[in-house]
Amino acid sequence: MMMRKLAVWLFCMMLAALAAACGNTPESNQANTPPANALAANASGDTGTKSGTQPASQGEVVTVKFSEVIRSIFYAPHYVAIQKGFFAEEGLAIDMNTAQGSDKGAAALIAGTADISLVGPETAIYIFNQEGDKKIKIFHQLTMKDGSFLLSREKLDHFKLSDLAGKTVIGWRPGSAPQMVLNSQLQKDRVTDVKVITNLASPAMAGAFMSGQGDFIQLYEPVASKLEKDGVAHYVASMGEVFGSFPETSYVATADFIKQHPEIIQKFVNAVAKGTKWIQTASDEEIAAALMPFFEGTPKELIIQSVARYKNQGTWAPVPELTAESFATLQNVLIENGVLKPEEKIANMDDVADMSFVKNLK
Repeated sequence: MMMRKLAVWLFCMMLAALAAACGNTPESNQANTPPANALAANASGDTGTKSGTQPASQGEVVTVKFSEVIRSIFYAPHYVAIQKGFFAEEGLAIDMNTAQGSDKGAAALIAGTADISLVGPETAIYIFNQEGDKKIKIFHQLTMKDGSFLLSREKLDHFKLSDLAGKTVIGWRPGSAPQMVLNSQLQKDRVTDVKVITNLASPAMAGAFMSGQGDFIQLYEPVASKLEKDGVAHYVASMGEVFGSFPETSYVATADFIKQHPEIIQKFVNAVAKGTKWIQTASDEEIAAALMPFFEGTPKELIIQSVARYKNQGTWAPVPELTAESFATLQNVLIENGVLKPEEKIANMDDVADMSFVKNLK
């Protein structure tokens, strides 16, 4: 109960604060974010002056204000769609910022500072249950597995989740997808006496581990591979493989935006689907070249290793659809982690999701 109150309270407070701000993105949210506006403009020829709130006429480029939850190779199809010109082919340019949290990405939609956000799908459930004026809907399921990896300070040849007993793990904030996936798996395997640190901001986690805090750390790529390369940590497990199918990250927009601009949503879905398809057949060198502008300073070999890990665990499905089965899994995890009451379970997935655009893909 305490976990649920904390997670929902934090989520609501963040929504209220950002909706009130309703203006410039804080500079801290831009940390480690390459000039995606320029990349999109260069790919499309856009000057960045068009508004994503106006429907595009033939040949017109529309700029979509886009917020990603964090910067990670977990979202590689999106960056590929920018760099390879797939958004440009659809007449879209992407004005991108990094929110550093699903709550912030959702708040940007409510405040009108973003048209589309890439966030955890649970945000749509939270907002629906608040019974406010604005709702957000999931329209494209980008990732089908958890994207975090467990690394240990000491080398372990035959890791089992039970090895975490009595240890300290640097993890993610309460109510976040990686935190809930880890907690649910620990419950399932009946692993107790694990101290999980959940009060660190995501950009500070690796630094805390490098300074000597924690026995294990839960990270996304390419940060996980970088710590390995530096000899600071050792890979022990993919939480995506351990936990199995889980709808971790989705594209969402307000119900109003989807209703008013279905052509923009469809073009957006088309472009990301092209990026996903391209990654499946492109060479390692081609993929690394497409992603490197978004991960400045990350060696090419680490980008290749990161993409391989995500491909091998089946992160990006050919059909990016949130299914009823996946939605049920999501809600069960939310209930297990105390952030959703059983009576708040959404019976009709269509209340928070619109998969019609995915179903229109050729």
